[in-house]
Amino acid sequence: MKYEIKGEPLPVVICAVENGETVVCEAGAMSWMTPNMSMETSGGGMGKLFGRAFAGESMFQNRYTAQGGNGIIAFAASFPGSIRALEITPDKPVIVQKRGFLASEETVEMSVAFQKKMGSGFFGGEGFVMQKLSGHGTAFVEIDGSVLEYELKAGQQLIVSTGHLAMMDASVSIDVQQIRGVKNVLFGGESLFNTVLTGPGRVVLQTMPISSFIGQIAPMLPTNNN
Repeated sequence: MKYEIKGEPLPVVICAVENGETVVCEAGAMSWMTPNMSMETSGGGMGKLFGRAFAGESMFQNRYTAQGGNGIIAFAASFPGSIRALEITPDKPVIVQKRGFLASEETVEMSVAFQKKMGSGFFGGEGFVMQKLSGHGTAFVEIDGSVLEYELKAGQQLIVSTGHLAMMDASVSIDVQQIRGVKNVLFGGESLFNTVLTGPGRVVLQTMPISSFIGQIAPMLPTNNN
């Protein structure tokens, strides 16, 4: 499969699919395609159905297969930002934020990645459940806003504000850290907890989480007083 990503900050990934090749995406993610792309909706068993629901995705996935020749299929991002292509290998799975998965080759498997520490799940801003991409092949991930990457060495840490973690290597551990000091908590304008990431591995951050965007525009929206 060949692909090209166009149009940031409202990006789309356009995939050139060979005859008989299959691309998997979340329900409703397809933007346009050639007529020879055949669609099949599947769930993959109760465990995978509920796992995807916990991870913030649709319970069902669509499989698009090129029939009778090569085809084209496109997947657009749902929020202004970036689309990144990941080369997944068996020895290097990737952990992705909720709703981050966009599409992939059928050889990539998406599963649930539970946070090992309860605190990081409830207070870390990423939720108790994230998505794990494993297997092998190309996967496409949505990131809110612009992208910055850090390569953490073993034991090296990075403190991240709520919601700014887009994805990380599975080798990176995640925990939470409470903000210290009464004045800092009351007047600092930050959440009570920050996310602490510990290497080794790659960390990918996003500059405008959709949750922050909603928080900025919510006070400006008209209210219904009826």
